[in-house]
Amino acid sequence: MWRKIVLASAFAGIAAAVPAVHMENPELFGRLVRHAYERATPKAEPTELNVTLDRAEIAPETEVLLGKRVRIPADARGHYEAEFKLNGRRIDALVDTGATFVAINQSTARRIGLKLARSDFRYKVNTANGEAMAATAEIASLQIGRIHVDNVQAVILEDKALDGTLIGLSFLNRLASFQMQNGTLLLEQ
Repeated sequence: MWRKIVLASAFAGIAAAVPAVHMENPELFGRLVRHAYERATPKAEPTELNVTLDRAEIAPETEVLLGKRVRIPADARGHYEAEFKLNGRRIDALVDTGATFVAINQSTARRIGLKLARSDFRYKVNTANGEAMAATAEIASLQIGRIHVDNVQAVILEDKALDGTLIGLSFLNRLASFQMQNGTLLLEQ
């Protein structure tokens, strides 16, 4: 009987000490937990992994500032890429101050809920990939951070003509300002 009481007391003391050890010295606690886990987990045979990287790029992170402001850092090529929400769907896009409209391809249009018929593609446009047929549409909601613009005019191109999404002046001109400064693009609504 005494033995059970002593064991129960020891377990209660250890259980009470765990949070105190963690708060006093989280690194020690982490090492103890790792050590216990490693002892309890059987060692797997090492496997060989061959990886070749030509070039690794870490995408700079978009910074949401106070109010309705967002700062997009330039990537290694000097482009401003960020994640936007088009009709609530997350889409990686390139900000293009030289593009008149927001430009998306057919696949992205379907993904964000735009329904287009073949007959909607009635405009000939010249792109970096050559001449293509385009349609016009309106994106109900375009957002980045806390910046939100409704009813944005867009051009939809065939997939072969455009492989990404461009955020052009039909969005940018609806902001209070957009300016490049110190390798970043600052958007403000």
